[in-house]
Amino acid sequence: MNDLSRQATRLEAIGGRFDTWLLGAIIALTGLGVVMVASSSIALMSSPFYYLNRHLIFLAVGIALAAVAMRTELKTIEQYNQILLLGCFALLVVVFVPGLGSSVNGARRWINLGFSKFQTVEAVKVLYIVWLSSYLVRFRDEVNATWPAMLKPLGVAGALVVLLLLQPDFGSSTLLLAITAGMLVLGGVNLPRMSMPIVFGLVAMSALAIIEPYRMRRITSFWDPWADQQGDGYQLSNALMAVGRGEWTGVGLGNSVQKLYYLPEAHTDFIFSVTAEELGFVGTCLIVGLYALLAGRAFWIGMRCVEMKRHFSGYIAFGIGLWVSMQSFVSIGVNLGILPTKGLTLPLISAGGSSVLMTCVAMGLLLRVSYELDRAERRQAVRMGASELDEPAERVEVPATAAAMADAAPSASAARDSAPRGTSRMQQRIEPTLGRMG
Repeated sequence: MNDLSRQATRLEAIGGRFDTWLLGAIIALTGLGVVMVASSSIALMSSPFYYLNRHLIFLAVGIALAAVAMRTELKTIEQYNQILLLGCFALLVVVFVPGLGSSVNGARRWINLGFSKFQTVEAVKVLYIVWLSSYLVRFRDEVNATWPAMLKPLGVAGALVVLLLLQPDFGSSTLLLAITAGMLVLGGVNLPRMSMPIVFGLVAMSALAIIEPYRMRRITSFWDPWADQQGDGYQLSNALMAVGRGEWTGVGLGNSVQKLYYLPEAHTDFIFSVTAEELGFVGTCLIVGLYALLAGRAFWIGMRCVEMKRHFSGYIAFGIGLWVSMQSFVSIGVNLGILPTKGLTLPLISAGGSSVLMTCVAMGLLLRVSYELDRAERRQAVRMGASELDEPAERVEVPATAAAMADAAPSASAARDSAPRGTSRMQQRIEPTLGRMG
């Protein structure tokens, strides 16, 4: 085995490490979610731990899926980018198939798996981020220079949004468009050229919100929930009362009053309000800080990947960071009354089936990105160290006087030849340096 083969074998043996800050934030949010699901849902069913047991089952399956994602090479995932895009459209169409699609409160967003229902848009978020990351790698220069390359992902996102609006799911539609715009900007798109589609998208989504009467009622109730406290403003007014009761340190874990049939969806969409009531301002700051750490670490990992020319990994980190940060911002904003009511869960904390599963998969992908980044950095450090050791020795010019002295002293030449090989090479490496210093 030659030196190059041995060096390649040594590099292949070098593994990576998962980012500890990222892993810590994920574990902390997941653990806090288990506690708050147990507390917020304990009075909702005849069995006090029904929702907790269900949440733990989905969490266990989600962790298993995350483990698979953490052990899968990203280059393997990238090979299936076109299949993943087709999967996005298939998942959004299958909800309209009779017998497979399931309707809840007039919305067809789920497929019936028999033992549970699965909200397909949660899987679409992950698949779409992976596909868009691959697209930005393949057309990175064109996206910045030409209109067609920039408009293609916007057209794909628009087609997905049309299918989502038919369900209807306005909140996920807005989130998908925001993720697309954010990833394009981080992928190097020309900002002046991007401004026109952004303005058009904002106008179109605003018009859709105004045209639908029930969406307009949500907006007006958001402006003043107390004007119709028992009607359209019921959810928000009770959420604000829960937040207000928490004050600085909360009323204590398990002592929430609003979760006792006053606050709808206390264990899903409005779990942050229950947390604010029981843990107070301190608890809400902890949650916000953990999300900031998770998103910030995702963006930092993404930037490091791009710096090392690992663009696919970097764009995945950017996409997941945008998804988690924006969805958590919207969910918290709804609970605090700074945004109109939307049916978006709080990632890693809210109870749910499909949301828990796919958020775990996304976290597994993000941890895989951090693993491969650390592995690449460690291998690069080994290569740089090896290249420094393998630099050829500089040639030493021997003056004529030195040659004459060598002829006059053969015994000294013989002694030098019998010296250890390492000592001889070291002298050759040092002597030119000392000569230049002189």
